[in-house]
Amino acid sequence: MGYLEGFAITWRKFARGFVGDDIVTTEYSAGTRSGRHDEKRPKPERFHGRHVLNRYEDGMEKCIGCELCAGVCPARCIYVRGRDNDPADPTSPGERYGYVYEINYLRCIHCDLCVEACPTEAITETKLFEFSFTNRSDAIYTKSELLVDDAGRARRQPWELWLGGEDDEASAWMRATAPSGQAAFEGRVGWSGELGFGVRAPEQGQTAPSPLAPEVDPADGSGDHGHGDHGHGSGGH
Repeated sequence: MGYLEGFAITWRKFARGFVGDDIVTTEYSAGTRSGRHDEKRPKPERFHGRHVLNRYEDGMEKCIGCELCAGVCPARCIYVRGRDNDPADPTSPGERYGYVYEINYLRCIHCDLCVEACPTEAITETKLFEFSFTNRSDAIYTKSELLVDDAGRARRQPWELWLGGEDDEASAWMRATAPSGQAAFEGRVGWSGELGFGVRAPEQGQTAPSPLAPEVDPADGSGDHGHGDHGHGSGGH
């Protein structure tokens, strides 16, 4: 009877597909072989996927080479080495910048502790999680692969499946875990702008009363947004 009951469940699910029930199956990944468009199920806004290294709105890199992300990583998958900025041609606004930045995706568990530890919002995560490496070296992303392009977008690699805006909300987890993402700071922006996206809107939907955070009218831009201060960071992750 156990086998028959199992098959009965299978056939019931199969039959539901013909009567218009809500089926989660998508054409994934149909690819170019079939000529159909690939589809992906929507991911949560704070989904943990492939990392990116961000830039400020003026193009300068946010990473200051402090190595806090590497220090907090439980999988030991991040390797960072900082270098002093050239005063005549600085790479980042601080004294140092991330000269070497590598992430080994054969080890990464996408816990996002690196994002929470970063004081400048340099490292965040996209929604992309599809990797198809043909060799182990491709799994070790270098700074040139992680750093966003001149439009603030993730650099697409040949072995990644990008179908659209998987990098639209790359800093969502950072905003949720920063002090300004807490209920007591609802409506206040405590992070700097990002190249290609500007200053992200504050977290919404928190319900706790907040004597610490006066109401901010987004129309007149009141409150401390930290637009032009590179050293402002995220308010202290």
